[in-house]
Amino acid sequence: MAASQTTLWRWISGILGVTALVLMATLGILLKNTVTEPHNQSTASPGPTTEPQKGSDCCSCQEKWIGYQCNCYFISHDYKTWMESKIFCESQNSTLVQLHNGNELHFMRSSGHYYWIGLSYSKEHNAWLWENGSALNRDQLSLIIFPSTKGCILYSPSGSVLDESCTKQNSYICKQQLM
Repeated sequence: MAASQTTLWRWISGILGVTALVLMATLGILLKNTVTEPHNQSTASPGPTTEPQKGSDCCSCQEKWIGYQCNCYFISHDYKTWMESKIFCESQNSTLVQLHNGNELHFMRSSGHYYWIGLSYSKEHNAWLWENGSALNRDQLSLIIFPSTKGCILYSPSGSVLDESCTKQNSYICKQQLM
């Protein structure tokens, strides 16, 4: 009887020992992967997901900003008017995004969500102007935008634009140029 109890306890302790080794090896692998893989901070947006470009290590962005092609982008998940969005971006040492071409934000995949960008209609100049005062170049956005009474532009990463009242609340994208 004593010999069978000893054998049973040896089997149990052997199984527990192997289980402990497997758990420790798994934990070691998980910790190694967590420490060595870089993490990109992004905010949870209602529609798109972000995939920063590999090799965009030329910049260091603050938490919740996305580094892409040596610039930092903040994609909001809260809603503000165009002017409130502009003020927020300025408080972060950035501006509402000015698109140099329609593919600048191609790292975002859209589900049809729109964001304020730094383009508004100036009745004084009778033209669409970026925040920095430069006029809209037709190569910057693929859609021709006609003068409107609404006055501010919403942009979807799918390439669509909407002319909307500047007092409407929407999400927004800030851009901080590092170079």
